Amino acid sequence: MRVLITGATGLVGNELVSLLLNRGIQINYLTTSKSKIRKDDSYTGFYWNPEKGVIDEDCINGVDVIIHLAGAPIAKRWTDSYKKEILNSRTVTTNMLYNLLKNKENSVHQFISASAIGIYPDSMEEVYSEDNAQVDNSFVGKVVENWEEAVNRVKELKIRVAKVRIGLVLSAKGGMLAELEKPVSYGVGSAFGSGKQIQSWIHIEDLTEIFFHVMNNEMEGVFNAVAPYPVSQNDLVKCVAKVLKKPYFMPNVPKFVMRIVLGEMSMLMFTSQNVSAKKIIATGYQFKFLSLEKAIAHELVK
Repeated sequence: MRVLITGATGLVGNELVSLLLNRGIQINYLTTSKSKIRKDDSYTGFYWNPEKGVIDEDCINGVDVIIHLAGAPIAKRWTDSYKKEILNSRTVTTNMLYNLLKNKENSVHQFISASAIGIYPDSMEEVYSEDNAQVDNSFVGKVVENWEEAVNRVKELKIRVAKVRIGLVLSAKGGMLAELEKPVSYGVGSAFGSGKQIQSWIHIEDLTEIFFHVMNNEMEGVFNAVAPYPVSQNDLVKCVAKVLKKPYFMPNVPKFVMRIVLGEMSMLMFTSQNVSAKKIIATGYQFKFLSLEKAIAHELVK
């Protein structure tokens, strides 16, 4: 089997590439940096420049499955220009892949795209499954909605489409956990706002295994990639402090302070989304990390 991956050098992409190569799967990957192109039999790079609409069409030669992870990081100050980049990096790249699949003969039979639980409305009461039709009335909600609509076009080509809605990824190599570790390690970790907002998390290994599970079982549809036991943000930060054996006594950071520091992007710290993992479990997926403490310790205790 040969898989084409976009976003192969990102946090999730790096881990997924390692997983697939270890299981004997050959990989083509798209990169915007010509210096990162390798030409091994099992790991072959191809150049693309989504801003200019440039893509090496040979990237889909012999490819059975596309896993689309490309997208500008959300956790960065949202200027008007960066908001546009966040959206375009998802929709424009998806449309480029759609056009390539439509116009060039290929053997692709499955298209798996990353998505995000940010599509679900902010709520302290609701538990969201994949059949929820509501979209959060926020910048992130609208981005994910447009992203998934672009992905859905691939179905027109008689290709199976799966969308993996990713929760808070726990990894020491990047993302929110890496950022939380810094203040907690100095004994000044604290939650944001009330601290009661629900965090639907997933360990990086479970996330990459879910992508493999969806691919290996030729699944289609929407799947939440979150662990079965979400926690409050207060409990999340407290757990990081416990694992690092640091005190946890600082008062919560008020919303207005984070708004001053981070601007509109600060909403990510205060959004509550309790997301269900029942659907992916029903397909036979077994989580490696069900315990938040074990997931955090696996990443932070070396």
